[in-house]
Amino acid sequence: MTTASPRQGVPDKPTLDGLEAKWAPTWDEQGVYVFDRTAPRERVYSIDTPPPTVSGSLHVGHVFSYTQTDALARFHRMRGKAVFYPMGWDDNGLPTERRVQNYFGVRCDPSLPYEPDFAPPASPGKQQIPVSRRNFIELCERLTVEDEKVFESLWRRLGLSVDWNHTYQTIDSRARAISQRAFLANLARGEAYQAEAPTLWDVTFQTAVAQAELEDRERPSAYHHLLFRAEEGPALEIATTRPELLPACVAVVAHPDDERYRKLFGTTVRTPVFGVEVPVLAHRLADPEKGTGAAMICTFGDTTDVVWWRELDLPTRSVIGRDGRFVREAPAALESDAARAAYDRLAGATPHTARERLVELLRADGSLVGEPRPFNHMVKFYEKGDKPLEIVTSRQWYLRNGGRDAELRQKLLERGQELNWHPEHMRNRYQSWVEGLAGDWLISRQRYFGVPVPVWYQLDADGNPTDELIVPSQDALPVDPSSDTPPGFTADQRDVPGGFSGDPDVMDTWATSSLTPQIAGGWGHDDDLFRRVFPMDLRPQAHEIIRTWLFSTVARAELEHDALPWAHAAISGWILDPDRKKMSKSKGNVVTPLDLLDQHGSDAVRYWAVSARPGTDTAFEIGQMKIGRRLAIKILNVSKFVLGLGVGERRAAVTNPLDQALLARLADVVDEATAQLEAYDYARALETIERCFWAFCDDYVELVKSRAYGGGGEEAAASAQAALSTALSTLLRLLAPFVPFATEEAWSWWQEGSVHQAQWPSGTDLREQFLKGDPQLLDIAAEAITAIRKAKSAAQVSMRAEVGRLSARGPAPLLAGLRQVSGDVQSAGNIGEMDLEVAESELLAYEIVM
Repeated sequence: MTTASPRQGVPDKPTLDGLEAKWAPTWDEQGVYVFDRTAPRERVYSIDTPPPTVSGSLHVGHVFSYTQTDALARFHRMRGKAVFYPMGWDDNGLPTERRVQNYFGVRCDPSLPYEPDFAPPASPGKQQIPVSRRNFIELCERLTVEDEKVFESLWRRLGLSVDWNHTYQTIDSRARAISQRAFLANLARGEAYQAEAPTLWDVTFQTAVAQAELEDRERPSAYHHLLFRAEEGPALEIATTRPELLPACVAVVAHPDDERYRKLFGTTVRTPVFGVEVPVLAHRLADPEKGTGAAMICTFGDTTDVVWWRELDLPTRSVIGRDGRFVREAPAALESDAARAAYDRLAGATPHTARERLVELLRADGSLVGEPRPFNHMVKFYEKGDKPLEIVTSRQWYLRNGGRDAELRQKLLERGQELNWHPEHMRNRYQSWVEGLAGDWLISRQRYFGVPVPVWYQLDADGNPTDELIVPSQDALPVDPSSDTPPGFTADQRDVPGGFSGDPDVMDTWATSSLTPQIAGGWGHDDDLFRRVFPMDLRPQAHEIIRTWLFSTVARAELEHDALPWAHAAISGWILDPDRKKMSKSKGNVVTPLDLLDQHGSDAVRYWAVSARPGTDTAFEIGQMKIGRRLAIKILNVSKFVLGLGVGERRAAVTNPLDQALLARLADVVDEATAQLEAYDYARALETIERCFWAFCDDYVELVKSRAYGGGGEEAAASAQAALSTALSTLLRLLAPFVPFATEEAWSWWQEGSVHQAQWPSGTDLREQFLKGDPQLLDIAAEAITAIRKAKSAAQVSMRAEVGRLSARGPAPLLAGLRQVSGDVQSAGNIGEMDLEVAESELLAYEIVM
């Protein structure tokens, strides 16, 4: 850690080591990032911070996107805004359940009673221990608290300027209450509803899956050509990849314009093996180029089957259950003994086994044409699942999202146009998703650790649920219908005739995450805070969850508040490995951030993160971190040099043309960087600032060093020292959002308070103080000193070696500029004579004699 010397607090040997441990707790103790609750809405800048999934392991992607947001937060704070920068923890849902199962060696069995004294095994065995739902939830809560501590430690070390007084969990009591409040409001307005419908189902997790959670994966398959026989005429040949669904076949379909099948539309054929009569129908989604052009419609093989079933008003013959196996009871349409005997061969089997058995039956029946033809095709998976999804019929909760409501869809498309996107082209992803919605949002999940659906069902005299829902009062939220008693009932009336039954489902994790502005802002709990921060200013997030998190948040805000939830969306890209592949835990190519922070320091890692363009996938690059560390070290060293001149105590007039040129250039840089940050282009802002900083260090400081030490007299030294002081103050503030530790350290050597609470520089203020500055003089002087260094390097002499004569030839205006800065150039280059001669050329040409 840096140790201070008596001279103005400047250490003898500045170092980056230990700065995180020094400043992170200091910022906390001094409340540097605490949100001002008294600030009116127009002075507030509020951020809808992405709550990280704490059940996952830390990886460098966390550092990447959160650092980019932090740079923006720091900028707006220095611009005088009261920055509302909360931190949430996304700890509900399947990832947490899976982690708890593996960590403690348990699994949830809702039929078991609660054990108050339950303790998980010290060393989990291969067989998971069944526990009650309440015990399981307690273990989830216990583990997520520990995970959150690890994340918070990382964020603090990284220097995130979060207000740690404003934190939340997506499963804590406030989040559950807000999520349930929003659901009940949706229910009261008719936006939330139940329906018995075909549902995408993950057989591993035993839960329904929404459209936004789907993932296409390539899998091997095969076309099987089957013969459907008609009463008259030749058999109808169809091609299918799922012959095992033959007992679920309800029709055969072809395109209405397909001449091969026009005469068959309106007739019937019989399914092979089972002999069930099904109609031949026409529909525009049938592809004449796929297979034979004719397809069987089964309930349900894929989402196209669902569309055909709905639009053609077909019956339902479900054969696959929620466990992913063929149900024991054959569909009623299989009337013959032979059909039922054939189905018995499939009952209880997995789809793969059932397919093998049915192919045998087809061969024996003479209904299989040739052999199956292998090929690869895309199959729908749950994004967290390992097996292909099935479609089962079940009763689920849905939320209207424009998928079946043209008016709402148009409103949401308009909101997408109203939102400011950074980068702009990301708007297209949102628009494509909304335009392609195929149905309403399925929000119920058959899991345990989540926000419970807050309804109970009135039971009739036979103990069956009625259509009468029982809902809690607002002040009773949050509730858990599986253990809480509804108003007007007693606990002993649960699941008995005339009593009640609690809804067993929880809501999709996105149904809660879509309310992060309301949860962070305290909607319904702290309405004063909510009025000050909502609608928020910024939603930062990754591009792959535009269709899930961003869209769902827009939809919830539209339904509840008739407004956008934020004004800006800043979209980050992925981290790519050296082979340009996305870094992810599943690929095993992630890098843990703690090792990077240990090796390179927080400022260096932050530098790499904010060097990436908004929305652009970026390669993991150690080289960039090394450049960032070099920058942070240079900040300390140049600050030590400048402050060693005593400039912190001097406030003299800036009279020298080169000094004035520096500050004029700095004014332009301030304006340019400010405009870039206001446009959310932090990467270009850093480029602009860094280019100026290195020119200041490598050129200006070297040029004026002799004069600053008094080589040109007291007035000339005072001018240089004043310019150095102003430039250092300005550059430290400009760099503070990007490299907060090094800038805070250097600032503390000579300034009161934190640099992160200092006022952002103003180009206008700089110009008002230094009206005469000509930035071109800085370029002229830099080019001259660069030419001298190049000549000395070519001559293989020391940079301090004397130059006998420097001759410069070129246009008169440039020579006039060089003449104004000649004193500093001669001193810095150790030049004996300078010869300036006008010549017809666009640039200055130098001849250097050693």
